[in-house]
Amino acid sequence: MCRPRAPQDRFGSSGAISFPACWGGVSRLSAALKSGLRRLTPARRRKRAVVLNSLELIARIGYGARGFVYLSGGALTLLAIPGLIDGAAGTRGAISWLALQPFGRAWVLLLGLGLLAIVSWRLLQAISDADNEGTDRQGISTRVSQGFSATGYALLAFSAFSLLFHTPADPGAADVAAGHREAARMLSLPFGNLLLAGLGLCIAGVGVSNIVKAWRDDFAAHLSCSVELCRRVVPLARAGYMARGIAWLPLAALIFLAGIRSRASDVTSFDAALDALGRQPGGVVLLAAAALGFIGFGVFSFIEARFRRIRPPREIVPV
Repeated sequence: MCRPRAPQDRFGSSGAISFPACWGGVSRLSAALKSGLRRLTPARRRKRAVVLNSLELIARIGYGARGFVYLSGGALTLLAIPGLIDGAAGTRGAISWLALQPFGRAWVLLLGLGLLAIVSWRLLQAISDADNEGTDRQGISTRVSQGFSATGYALLAFSAFSLLFHTPADPGAADVAAGHREAARMLSLPFGNLLLAGLGLCIAGVGVSNIVKAWRDDFAAHLSCSVELCRRVVPLARAGYMARGIAWLPLAALIFLAGIRSRASDVTSFDAALDALGRQPGGVVLLAAAALGFIGFGVFSFIEARFRRIRPPREIVPV
């Protein structure tokens, strides 16, 4: 049975707008919204480009600062082998040496800011997964390592800024004395000897992880350079990470033994540990190899500053 159709007005419905008319209104509204979004797109693109370029610049400055520090430390360690300067120098020793040179505070300030740049980029890598490492076991391991790296560079930046206010006449002796004080403070805690020995094991773990990274990682994967250039610079990265790993082991051994013996006087600085390595039989060869590795790592850091793919996370730079 058919129901009688309600009388329609001139709009095609009984007191309501017809479906074609309603659809036409929605279409016009959608077109207006799309037109507004198109007008906003260039501004959003400009904003995204500014953020992207700023983060890329920060990362490249950070890699360059890291390269300068390691290149300086390797060169100073090489000069220490024939006795041209007093004592080998690691990263902190290189910054302390620069602080004593003409315009030293300016050098230290620039390096401190550059190290803060690498800290910022490392945090983005670790927390926001800027390198797309993922959340599997390998990816989490890499991101945790990047987080520890950010902590290490943050401490190095803090030591650089502290030299702006007070530059000791003998930075090496001051570092050793500071190590003695920190070790004595740790030994005064309950189970302090175990804590100090555990710290030595942690430092040894850092050294071993660098050695493993030297053999395992594909350092060309994050570079946007030619195949020929990548083939030439990858050995520099492997030598650099190997040298970093080996250089941490003497300090780790001294701190571990200091914890086992409960003697704070056995704790020393990184630079003094390198000097101790050079005094061992065949230590000069090892020290020279470590110095050349530092130089190679510094050169590779400059290569990264120029050719590394910088991919800021989408949470900060949305597509």
